[in-house]
Amino acid sequence: MHKFGLLVVDSIWKRLTLLTTVAVILGMWGEGPQGNVAHGAAPPPLTIGFVYVGPKADYGYNQAHAQGAAALAKLPGVKIREEEMVPETMAVQKTMESMINLDGATLLFPTSFGYFDPHILKEAGKYKNVTFLHCGGLYQDGKHPGNVGSYFGYIDEAQYVAGVVAGLTTKTGKLGFIAAKPIPQVLRNINSYTLGARSANPKATTTVIFTGDWSMPVKEAEAANSLIDQGIDVLTMHVDSPKVIVELAERRGVFVTGYHANQTALAPKGYLTGAEWNWGKVYGDYVAWVQAGKTYPHLLRGGLKDGFVKVSPYGKAVSAATKKKADAAKAKFMDGTMVVYKGPLKDNTGKVIIPAGTEQKQTDVALEKMDYLVEGVVGKTH
Repeated sequence: MHKFGLLVVDSIWKRLTLLTTVAVILGMWGEGPQGNVAHGAAPPPLTIGFVYVGPKADYGYNQAHAQGAAALAKLPGVKIREEEMVPETMAVQKTMESMINLDGATLLFPTSFGYFDPHILKEAGKYKNVTFLHCGGLYQDGKHPGNVGSYFGYIDEAQYVAGVVAGLTTKTGKLGFIAAKPIPQVLRNINSYTLGARSANPKATTTVIFTGDWSMPVKEAEAANSLIDQGIDVLTMHVDSPKVIVELAERRGVFVTGYHANQTALAPKGYLTGAEWNWGKVYGDYVAWVQAGKTYPHLLRGGLKDGFVKVSPYGKAVSAATKKKADAAKAKFMDGTMVVYKGPLKDNTGKVIIPAGTEQKQTDVALEKMDYLVEGVVGKTH
């Protein structure tokens, strides 16, 4: 063969060898067409969707969950998708489907109470490879889909401690509670707050007003003004955004204990303490289970000792003696010796709810079906 022809063949052979070598190396690194299954390739990130019924910066329920989502976003191998202002209607089904189909979410935290039935249950039946974890729903084994779970915390423990502070701080002996709906979780907070207050101040009463929904700023303001006009000098609440109530209490010179998140900045003079969620702990546990391929609890609950909830720092108006008594109550929750619901316990109509010698501890499912207001509460459930 001609010398020039030999050079061409040799050059082509060297290029082919080089290309083959590069292809092999790229395949080993997972960069080629088969890269997704190459040895040592990093797994795709776990995409997690969060759905909120209100704004993420509401100083309340949605902000507490968004803070939990933000904690997850810092974890390796995790990608977060969020949607706020999603009503408890068919809209949430569309939001969840969008997160699954467009964002590739395989773990969803639709956070609002009304999302559970029928919306989450319906979507869970359609997307069996997606995990749906709901805040507050009472999951029932055998009745609900296996890819659904429910988590909540014993926030009433922190409310009990806040009640102790309120009962010892009030000058009139009259406390006020502004609540959304008389569902078990809300009633439990009202009752625990009242029992905490009366443990320190047996004559204290709690007047409750239900607004009818989770976010009713005008009605919340009206309720707060009405309670203050009746001589109530400590307010608290169970609504999605405590902002309106906390700010109004500060303007009118009464005390307030907060809920969901820390609202100290809204009432630097009158903020006593509050009951806060620590959703970052709960969400972190779930993600660890999912990433490890482990089964997760379908009904997850925890209180102060579990780190699911916490008591807000005490405000300037809380005395040293009050702090001491509140800390003593908190310590009993931390070591598991506190039993809030024990007999004899009456409702506010005089009916015995829990007979003498009987206890319902925090894990008792009966407490999640609560339909009464305890003695010392002024108001009705309907």
